[in-house]
Amino acid sequence: MIDYQLKGKVAIVTGGVSGIGLAVAELLADSGAAVAVWDLKADAVEKTAETLRSKGVKSIGIALNVTDEHAVDAAVKRTVQELGGLDIAVNNAGIGGPSAASGDYPVDGWRNVIDVNLNSVFLCQRAQIQAMRSAGNGGSIINMASILGQVGFNNSAAYVAAKHGVVGLTQTAAWEHAADKIRINAVGPGFIATPLLDKMDPKVKQALESKHALGRLGKPEEVAALVAWLASADAGFATGTYYAIDGGYLAQ
Repeated sequence: MIDYQLKGKVAIVTGGVSGIGLAVAELLADSGAAVAVWDLKADAVEKTAETLRSKGVKSIGIALNVTDEHAVDAAVKRTVQELGGLDIAVNNAGIGGPSAASGDYPVDGWRNVIDVNLNSVFLCQRAQIQAMRSAGNGGSIINMASILGQVGFNNSAAYVAAKHGVVGLTQTAAWEHAADKIRINAVGPGFIATPLLDKMDPKVKQALESKHALGRLGKPEEVAALVAWLASADAGFATGTYYAIDGGYLAQ
């Protein structure tokens, strides 16, 4: 494992109790960062924080709904107070949503996906920027987009629209807050082997694998490595960019 030299840094990871979020939280902790794990379920966030503390770093679990503006603001303040600051934020929380063609897409499903996958990124990023700007030390924000932040995908209009929005939000904020020494980037994973995909029909899973040049799904740890690099000083000249990690999906 590469040590990304994050000792003394404080990080937030939303959606941090499973899949990509958990892999990110673990790698940041392994590299020395104190980590605030954000997710919906109180028992899950505390269990994850306890695991991270066993690595010898400070960690807290905060249960909240990231679509709630006031809960997000309070969680950022608590993170800063209990862990001593904020240097890194990984906005990873998201959902898949209904599967339907655009002309038939349920309105409530659309609103829910946009709220969780785009509006929450805005709310979290907004509060994180304010905390970083107030401290005056800069920081690194990584927003989790998707390969579907670059291309379309049948029956996934809300998810695709939200992830395109995350990329645009990232690029705009990076320009606006470069003078605050805050770097903001987006990561675009291909289809990743998470518990959700493991439950898929084997034929569907095989079809997804075939869409990647490498012929397989990605691993959460592979995405985490890119995120940790973006969080580190080695990525000091990286901002406003979309980084695909997609096994060649977008090359076709």
